[in-house]
Amino acid sequence: MDTLVEICLEDVGGAALAAAAGADALEVCAGLADGGTTPTIGFVRHCAAAAQGLEIRVLVRARPGDFVHSPEEVEVMVADIEAVREALAGSARLGFVVGTLTPDGDVDAGAVRRLVAASGDAPVTFHKAFDSVPDQPSALALLADLGVSRVLTSGGPGPAIDHLPELADLVRRGGDDVRIAVGGGVRPANAARIVAETGAREVHLRAPGTVVAAGSSAGYDDGRRSVTSAEVLAEVMSALGR
Repeated sequence: MDTLVEICLEDVGGAALAAAAGADALEVCAGLADGGTTPTIGFVRHCAAAAQGLEIRVLVRARPGDFVHSPEEVEVMVADIEAVREALAGSARLGFVVGTLTPDGDVDAGAVRRLVAASGDAPVTFHKAFDSVPDQPSALALLADLGVSRVLTSGGPGPAIDHLPELADLVRRGGDDVRIAVGGGVRPANAARIVAETGAREVHLRAPGTVVAAGSSAGYDDGRRSVTSAEVLAEVMSALGR
């Protein structure tokens, strides 16, 4: 069975490149320099139109920083999910990517339950907030009970390549109920090894390419940005035999 490839992106134009390269899904984001935040409706619509046939997984994260969300922030994320579902009704294979923790670092079951309910029939991924959870096997079982069908993780802090035994254990525990998507430092040079040693059926990565130089800048940043690279996409697909 082919390893599924999800490309994480925030650049207009990246969705079409990922589709042309043969990727299977997109994680559509904003603010990746801050770990990712909820993208605009306009950008989600653009990606769905540019990558027809791919699953569009929308990151829903109200702000950068930690993953301990107030009730008001959870309400914002519920509203964002509802808005995306309305905007893309019937026009895309849609999923959502969420993650909330308690102050002790465990999965916030109440918040996740609300977000899963808001997602309706759309599949829900628990994102790399999972890497901070102290008891990952117990958290995986809880997420299955809450209706989460996929977990994105590197198996612990840092890159996935440093946690291959832990990832293999999670893949085994999750089985068909909760798919483990390996993300975190996945690159063309290590993707095949990660898949071979963990048994993961899905990998997640950015494919950053040339940094676009600033045309002009208002002065609050240096005006540069990274865009999705067709070359990196081709390399990772080739590394995985796709």
